[in-house]
Amino acid sequence: MLWSELYGHDRQRKWFQTALANGRLATSFLFVGPSGIGKRQFALLLAQSLLCRASVPQSLDPCGQCEDCAQVQAATHPDLIQLAKPADKAFLPIELLIGDREKRMREGLCHDISLKPYGGRRKVAIVDDADTLNTEGANCLLKTLEEPPPDSILILLGTNLQRQLPTIRSRCQTIVFNALTTEQLAKVLVERGVVLEPVEAQNVAAQANGSFAAAAELADIETQEFRLAVLELLAGRPLACSQLVKCCASFADAAGKDTRLKRDRLKIGFRTCANLYRQITIKQFQQAGLAARATDSDRLMERHIDRAMAMWFGGSAAARECWNRCLTAMEQVDRNANQTALLEAWAFDLARLSYR
Repeated sequence: MLWSELYGHDRQRKWFQTALANGRLATSFLFVGPSGIGKRQFALLLAQSLLCRASVPQSLDPCGQCEDCAQVQAATHPDLIQLAKPADKAFLPIELLIGDREKRMREGLCHDISLKPYGGRRKVAIVDDADTLNTEGANCLLKTLEEPPPDSILILLGTNLQRQLPTIRSRCQTIVFNALTTEQLAKVLVERGVVLEPVEAQNVAAQANGSFAAAAELADIETQEFRLAVLELLAGRPLACSQLVKCCASFADAAGKDTRLKRDRLKIGFRTCANLYRQITIKQFQQAGLAARATDSDRLMERHIDRAMAMWFGGSAAARECWNRCLTAMEQVDRNANQTALLEAWAFDLARLSYR
């Protein structure tokens, strides 16, 4: 794994190079930005750069060949700690931070990062799912954030600064990451073999909002069939609420018992609807002679926009409200809202707003 394999985020890399060159690298960082855009890969490359003893840390250029680099890539480096929220949990368990009741502060991240580096350079900890830190979990990190062990780096990964607790925000250096451009994402999809044809890669990238994870999902045949069914329902009048709920629920349930996958599938449905209402909003503004910046839309979406517009009675204000309602539903998924209640309330609201 080398920096050349990471697309985008050049500004962030240069920032770290400058901080290292000036000897002013902080100890606690909060990486925020949309899911699936490379924040975790950036954090791993930063860790590899800092732990690679075959290169100068200030260069931020790991060799990619030494034992340190191989161990980072294999997730077995003794000075690299990685945590993530278990799929069956709503919050990051405090046991991962400070150990279970029998071994409080003798296990977990806060204990492990305080140990002397085995390789003699640094300890680096990467914590996924910082959005799911509750007050108890954040309080467990306070001492580590306020009095960081020597030669340690702690990196928290989140999606939005507003979703972080004040105790975390105030004690970390925030690094904001932007979504990949459609061109960058299309190139990644082809190079990694997710999509074979450049034209199709461009089409998938246009609907993924800069997220590789979302693009990989959208390239799946089952997902494309689901999106087609959802768009068919949205373009019809009256809106068939029960069918829309059943369609989305069936797609989510097909993920099995993995709650994270089910939530991701629900968000695909909500994102598909949000993108359609966004396009309707833009076209409503354009028809009214108002300035509206065109946005990328995929071929599947384009085939349904004209039909949806012909059957749209709500006006631009209602389209914006439907768009916002879909975005709200995506946030509610992340807060572990009950699937059935969420889908029914969402579909009812869309039907109500469509005829205002």
